[in-house]
Amino acid sequence: MPTTDTAHGNDAATRLKELADATASDSALRRFLHGLPGVDAVGLEARAASLGTRSIKTTAKAYAIDLAISMIDLTTLEGADTPGKVRALAAKAVHPDPTDRTTPRTAAVCVYPDMVATAKAVLAGTDVKVASVATAFPAGRAALPVKLADTRDAIEAGADEIDMVIDRGAFLAGRYMDVLEEIRAVKAECGDKARLKVIFETGELSTYDNIRRASWIGMLAGADFIKTSTGKVAVNATPANTLLMLEAVRDFRALTGVQVGVKPAGGIRTTKDAIKFLVLVNETVGEEWLDNHWFRFGASSLLNDLLMQRQKLSTGRYSGPDYVTVD
Repeated sequence: MPTTDTAHGNDAATRLKELADATASDSALRRFLHGLPGVDAVGLEARAASLGTRSIKTTAKAYAIDLAISMIDLTTLEGADTPGKVRALAAKAVHPDPTDRTTPRTAAVCVYPDMVATAKAVLAGTDVKVASVATAFPAGRAALPVKLADTRDAIEAGADEIDMVIDRGAFLAGRYMDVLEEIRAVKAECGDKARLKVIFETGELSTYDNIRRASWIGMLAGADFIKTSTGKVAVNATPANTLLMLEAVRDFRALTGVQVGVKPAGGIRTTKDAIKFLVLVNETVGEEWLDNHWFRFGASSLLNDLLMQRQKLSTGRYSGPDYVTVD
């Protein structure tokens, strides 16, 4: 009879082999993805809504606000971005509230590839990362060599993290292996120089089952993070789609021992919103993900509200939006 440890080891090896076999061919990947349990949409949304009603006491709220600030990828992704705007945003990431140097820094500044060097110069010597959207963001409509060149340029300019978008057209057409191989190629381009966040654009995937399948494709392909959205479509991060992705990373780690981060992005604007997402993290995957190495907010306006709420807790009054910078 095998020992318990040996049995567990054999089970783990079997599961890893099954996952490896699932990516061996297009037909095998399709069977695996369509064999995943169907999502109970009503149950998922009810649980997300229920967790969002949890009350947070004052001491816990102060902790949650600082934690949320430390998890922000402070973002500007506009055609009108200028070097001056990016430098100001990077400076804000380092000192979000110049009147209170106890305020945590944000996790990263997220910009287009051509602005990476500008942000990097301001952030030199700090622990604030530079994230760059690459791979023909936000539509992802470009040939793979173009996407790889976009990624390479961003990394050579100093990007610590790459936020890539999947080919939603390929995914929705059922070309799952094409999506997986493209993620693998971008991951190989990142190597050990940059962490890879894979954006699904959940608002365009139509169903929760598709979001679950995309999550598994991203993780099987080697994503360091899975990310909801670009922030450029009507439906971006929601508690329900983020909860579903948290469940996916939890299940993936249980199978493989590999931890993958989650980044909801777009539409998270208030402290109340941010705390709801932190409750989702705590209740679904636990404290190990309550760290900016494993959970991020893709946001621009969220930081201002967090700063105002932080000032309210420390002074007893709101300072008003005129006391924080307008991004």
